[in-house]
Amino acid sequence: MAEQGLAARQAAAALLRGVLVDGRLLSELPAPKLSDPAELARAQRLAVTTLRWQDRADRLLGRYLRKMPPAEAMVLLRLGTVEICEEGAAAHGVVNAMVSLAQKHKSTKHFKGLINATLRKVSGEGRGKWRSLPAPQLPKWLRKPLGDDYGKATVVAMEEVQAMQPPLDLTVKNGDSQALAEKLGGEVMPGGSVRLREYGQVSKLPGFKEGDWWVQDMAAALPVQLLGLKPGETTLDLCAAPGGKTMQMAALGADVTALDLSEKRMTRVQENLDRTGLSAKLVTGDALEHQGQYDAILLDAPCSATGTMRRHPDLARAKDGSDFPGLFELQERMIDHALTLLAPGGRLVFCTCSLLPDEGEIQAEDALKRHDDLEIIRPDLPFIDPAWIKPEGGIRLRPDYLADQGGMDGFYMALMRKT
Repeated sequence: MAEQGLAARQAAAALLRGVLVDGRLLSELPAPKLSDPAELARAQRLAVTTLRWQDRADRLLGRYLRKMPPAEAMVLLRLGTVEICEEGAAAHGVVNAMVSLAQKHKSTKHFKGLINATLRKVSGEGRGKWRSLPAPQLPKWLRKPLGDDYGKATVVAMEEVQAMQPPLDLTVKNGDSQALAEKLGGEVMPGGSVRLREYGQVSKLPGFKEGDWWVQDMAAALPVQLLGLKPGETTLDLCAAPGGKTMQMAALGADVTALDLSEKRMTRVQENLDRTGLSAKLVTGDALEHQGQYDAILLDAPCSATGTMRRHPDLARAKDGSDFPGLFELQERMIDHALTLLAPGGRLVFCTCSLLPDEGEIQAEDALKRHDDLEIIRPDLPFIDPAWIKPEGGIRLRPDYLADQGGMDGFYMALMRKT
């Protein structure tokens, strides 16, 4: 069992090095080669939890380090600190494991004494100081622009939510959210998502194999509802993978075409459709080259994904914002092309899982300036808080909204129609 525990920690450390040293996202890294599914899940959980609490770990470690050791050694110090202080693991086992892992790598073996001494201090007085430290802060490259847009108090509120373990949100195929909530011990959120605070392995939950529901944050489930689909309408889901919105559309009886650039990601869409017994026409290709006419289009455009950081804390650590301008330009081009695919009287929902107004409100406002025949329809969904509606008519969602119920992903969405 001890060897298994070491294997999971070693795998977690490898994932952390991929993000913090190599600058790659967790989704880009190969899955750890662990034969035990439980150990694999543990390794992935340890990596994500360490990234989520990295800022607090660094604050605590700073009390005991005269200077920062190399990045590879910091990976082990952060991993050990989070496992001791946040997960409450037995300190003796964690310290021994981190020292053993340090010994295995040329870049860290000379720091095993430092790692041992520092983590012993963490397990002593540091444990008691952990909870009194501020919530983890976003990196400066992201915190500053968000502070300029929303104000410091709002950024702090978002950070507090993003430090929490996010709940699991489910979209129900047949729409009977209350029945599923009662069955799984969850609660129905605005818009009909079923939220679970406590859950185990997702694939073991009742209704998964039967395809009764799929995992989808409540914020991500709202754009399709904003589109207001009717049965039989020709509908295009641009940038469709992993398929949550495609399944929503198909469940409403729409004639759905789902498009994505990645063949690998489209394979996942097909797998999700097969599991749920829903159907759509899948097309692998470039959204900017697609042709056709549709009654309704959902454009979930490529973006910074800054709204999903509570579920993907690696985004804030592997990125630095340098790719933002290119994304802004791509979103503009995709909106313009999507509008050419609308049938007369058709409607388009533009959305991004971003907290940056440049990928939301400003894109919508600029689209209105470029197209004289375009209007944004203000939402009339009864569960939408009026405070979420922006002056141009779009919806801005933030992680700190419904914080007492677990919050939500950051999102922007706007319903557009050519007049």
